[in-house]
Amino acid sequence: MSPEARPLSRRSLLRSGAAAALGLAATGCGFVPASDAAAKEAREAPIDVKVDGDLVYFNWADYVDPVVFAGFSKEYGVKVVQSNFDSMEGMTAKLNAGNRYDVIFPSAKWAQRLAAGGRLRAIDHSRLENAGAIFENYRYFADPWYDKGSAHTVPFTMYKTGIGWRRDRLGDLTGSWDDLWNARAKGRVFALDDRDEVLGMGALKHGLDVSTTDPDDLALITRTLRGLRPRLRGFSSDSYNNLLNGNADMTMAWSGDMASMLAQAKDPSVFGFEVAREGAPVNSDCYAIPADARHPGTAMLFIDYMLRPENVKRNIEYIGYPMPVRGTEDTYRALVEPFPQCVVSADDLKDDRFFRGGTPQGERARDAAWTDVKAG
Repeated sequence: MSPEARPLSRRSLLRSGAAAALGLAATGCGFVPASDAAAKEAREAPIDVKVDGDLVYFNWADYVDPVVFAGFSKEYGVKVVQSNFDSMEGMTAKLNAGNRYDVIFPSAKWAQRLAAGGRLRAIDHSRLENAGAIFENYRYFADPWYDKGSAHTVPFTMYKTGIGWRRDRLGDLTGSWDDLWNARAKGRVFALDDRDEVLGMGALKHGLDVSTTDPDDLALITRTLRGLRPRLRGFSSDSYNNLLNGNADMTMAWSGDMASMLAQAKDPSVFGFEVAREGAPVNSDCYAIPADARHPGTAMLFIDYMLRPENVKRNIEYIGYPMPVRGTEDTYRALVEPFPQCVVSADDLKDDRFFRGGTPQGERARDAAWTDVKAG
């Protein structure tokens, strides 16, 4: 795929401000485990890996290379019926409204909520021919905090958060979250328009848990971020376009977005990407099959097809995010050669770097802190 044809990363299209507004209503999510023993047995029953209908697919836009979709359709004689969401809250609203999909792509925190609420089918990894390329090499995913034994999920992508900047305007940075306070960049800095990412950055500056809901922690974080607020040009998740078009000298950025930017930059040496020494949030999106999927067998075939190394490599080059599949690491390293800190290794995958959902009270406290930070 030519650099000109590569789409914007889906995280550049995320409007997290709107998602945050939905977050208050979605806190706790209402995912109550079904008490019906028969329903539970059906959710946990092994899925026959065979074509049982067309694939109804629900994901962020432009997150699978169209050529990969075409190959799957041709090989198995099925159509791929696509729908897209623009936030995790939006995805959940569609599920709660009764919309039925065969494969969805929640982030780790939301996969935990869906699995705990009895909303996902069990996935027997032994029935996926290519699953070993993940679980035998990336041991973290064999038993992640969000889904014990990865019983209902298969990891799809990985990413971490750092700082992107223009070297031509600022030179080298120090490798710290303190760089966002750089006097030379004042008024030309963007923070991500994302509650967890901004509060998590403030937490890491003070050695705190990225998902803390402790009132004293949140008070310290908001005081710190109030000092950043006057230095910001604004909050935006369109990180790499702000750098490319000159609106920003520096921005918080997701690693995959910075990788995507390389396809657009005429001279990559003008830009840089760093991961702060105080630590970086990490995250993963997952394949999952809803409990009410009409075509779970086709969904299993699709997941296994996507795990073939040739398809993983093609998709990595298309979306700019690494996928934890053995034998594809060099493809991503080559893609992000100018920004080596975009690479997400097995060593980066640590429980305390993932954002987790809290209690309703804790989530309201984080919402209040975020509102305080944005108000300045």
